[in-house]
Amino acid sequence: MKVLEDVGKATTNLFEYAGGITQLGGETIGFIATLRIRLGETMNQCYQLGLLSLVIVLLTSLFTGMVFSLESAQQAVQYGVGNIVGGAVAYTSARELGPMLSAVVVAGRVGAAIAAEIGSMVVTEQVEALQSLGLAPARFLVVPRLLALIIMLPLLTIFADVVSIVGGMWIAQTYAHIGYGEFLSSVRQTIGFPDFVKGLFKAVIFAVIIAMVGSYQGLSTRGGAAGVGKSTTGAVVTSIILIFISNFILSYLLFGGG
Repeated sequence: MKVLEDVGKATTNLFEYAGGITQLGGETIGFIATLRIRLGETMNQCYQLGLLSLVIVLLTSLFTGMVFSLESAQQAVQYGVGNIVGGAVAYTSARELGPMLSAVVVAGRVGAAIAAEIGSMVVTEQVEALQSLGLAPARFLVVPRLLALIIMLPLLTIFADVVSIVGGMWIAQTYAHIGYGEFLSSVRQTIGFPDFVKGLFKAVIFAVIIAMVGSYQGLSTRGGAAGVGKSTTGAVVTSIILIFISNFILSYLLFGGG
């Protein structure tokens, strides 16, 4: 019976969580649709959430592209297929590594920051003060962060794609003596503009996940400083799990599982 009670409680919590995020998302979309947007705060969040994440995204993508090229280039040359290394690096970067790796890095840094900032405002009763003044927390807190991530995460993904391909090209030339021209020719023959566009669409979906999960975790914070820490951890873990699940679904839908 204890097991059944635990399963029932977990199911109830799951539906309660999904319902809460859906309600917050609907409220947020309503403010965006009626253009009730704080442009100044949105620009500030673009800087805080996006621009300040650029260095860590670039470093992560650069070394991931270099490792992928290092692992594949020499073996590809040995089997006489060195001319496909550039395409393999670009294919992987544009479709999967660029959007997903950028999202995971941003979820770790930004998702935690959103939950901690809003959670601190909840436990210090600043959110309650907003509500007492007739101001909606979704408009003042969630809308700027959601729009900022929808704008900035695709831009970060573009930089991640470029840096990953350039890093892979340098490693391929250095360790497997694959010429830059041969590498770039392989890139052009393997992927097209639609591949990059679909990767950026993934980034938009991931941005929505990070913003909404972080905001909901923050607004649901209870129990003082310990509650803020719990919300922060929950935001990061939940965001990353949802990013991996949605990445599989989007890859299947956008690329036909290929």
